[in-house]
Amino acid sequence: MRAVADRAPVEVSGDGGATLVSDRGERIALAVDRWHTEADAVERALLAAVPDPVLDIGCGPGRLVAALAAEGRMALGVDPSPAAIAAAARRRAPALRRSVFDPLPGERRWGTVLLLDGNVGIGGDPVALLARAASLLRPGGVVLAEVEPPGTETGGRTVRLESAAGAGPWFPWARVGADRFGDLARRAGLRAEPGVPGVPGWTSRGGSSAARSDAGALVATRGGRRWFARAVRP
Repeated sequence: MRAVADRAPVEVSGDGGATLVSDRGERIALAVDRWHTEADAVERALLAAVPDPVLDIGCGPGRLVAALAAEGRMALGVDPSPAAIAAAARRRAPALRRSVFDPLPGERRWGTVLLLDGNVGIGGDPVALLARAASLLRPGGVVLAEVEPPGTETGGRTVRLESAAGAGPWFPWARVGADRFGDLARRAGLRAEPGVPGVPGWTSRGGSSAARSDAGALVATRGGRRWFARAVRP
């Protein structure tokens, strides 16, 4: 949900918290502090398992792109927020101020599209977003998404950000449960894969210390439990 932090009435920094509030009465605490730190061990393991080049959608302050660039890997972030792009530039993370639905460089040639930190919710229509991601990938390319626990009410809603600075405007967003990701990916022309390489304990043969849904894997991190899911462009 890095992308939503840029909709606050003032910039949401790592110095304070923010809450995403929906028109359904949901209140979701945002991991703002994490977005402004370095990529953690789990994220680095996930990134190590995906093919280059990597496009990070809703890159925010650019911590994932910076981690990839530091290893000499080809990566680019995109985000419509000028504050996000400025923060990424301070990290020396290559990033463009652009929406995922704008024309982007390298279309149909990316190896991986990242939708981490809840960015699978961008635009309020997960199928449309995943279809756009599919259009950016080469055949065999991967979408790596961070999703929510199984049973989460999946679909679009209207949300706004609330922080110490006040409340931002309402805008469309979506939540995607791990148990629904596979169906949404198939409707977008992708092939969901069981488990997620790079998540500690997961292997391609099954048998894992991490809980798994049909297209997701759960991993415990220092910041709490996080769910990830993966799909491939046929």
